[in-house]
Amino acid sequence: MRKRIPSKGIFALPYAVVCVIFVVFPLLLVVVYAFRSPDGGFSFSTIAGVLSNGSNYISLLRTVGIALLATVICLLLAYPVAFILASSPFNKIAILALLFVIPMWMNFMLRMFALQSILAMMGIANTFWAAIIGLVYDFYPFMLLPIYTALVNLDHSYAEAAGDLGAGALTTFCKTTLPLSLPGILSGVTMVFMPCFSAYAVTDVLGNSDTTLIGRKISVLFDLQEWEAGSALSLLLLVLVMLTMLIGTLIQRRSKTRGNGTVQPNGGGRML
Repeated sequence: MRKRIPSKGIFALPYAVVCVIFVVFPLLLVVVYAFRSPDGGFSFSTIAGVLSNGSNYISLLRTVGIALLATVICLLLAYPVAFILASSPFNKIAILALLFVIPMWMNFMLRMFALQSILAMMGIANTFWAAIIGLVYDFYPFMLLPIYTALVNLDHSYAEAAGDLGAGALTTFCKTTLPLSLPGILSGVTMVFMPCFSAYAVTDVLGNSDTTLIGRKISVLFDLQEWEAGSALSLLLLVLVMLTMLIGTLIQRRSKTRGNGTVQPNGGGRML
């Protein structure tokens, strides 16, 4: 008698249960509270109040600006390092683990307070740039690793073909290496930009009133037992984050489509 082989889906059951309990159910609670009136009925008044509050837009714009600045700095610092690591003959995995992965094993708040002490000795503690440095320090590995993965897996025949056709080093980089590494860049930008929206612990420890993120405002609302306002603001932030991720996904798919249609197997395509 043949033994029945369990379905592959059964191995995903524990993960599905965890997602339902810790992801789906909390999100449903946020939606319910966001559309609940103070007397317990259904109402759009809380959402309307959040959308009509000018201070929320100021906090949101400040959050977007800080997250965008931290993301750009991470990108400018990570790409050259990833490029050097991907093109170097030494043991890259050991260097990556030593410099960027192992420090992440340390407790998050311990790293923040240690960084605060260093910044205090430099005279820039509790400032705008101290908060930016903290965000860059915390999320830098999430920018570096996707870019490094994209660069190390590049098909170098494109760059060699560009050199054979007379392209210089800068032209080859701009026309082949940079476009082909765009999926890694987009992944890194998403992995850094999205968490910065809610990383108010970093700005609270290292920054000042000019670096208060909208995540901190949501936390204060829940601390004050204002569940409806906090949930409505959380739902607004969630929608904005999902829209940003959707735009990033569409850009990444478009870049992949362009890359796949750039060079054809029969030689009929044109060079990047």
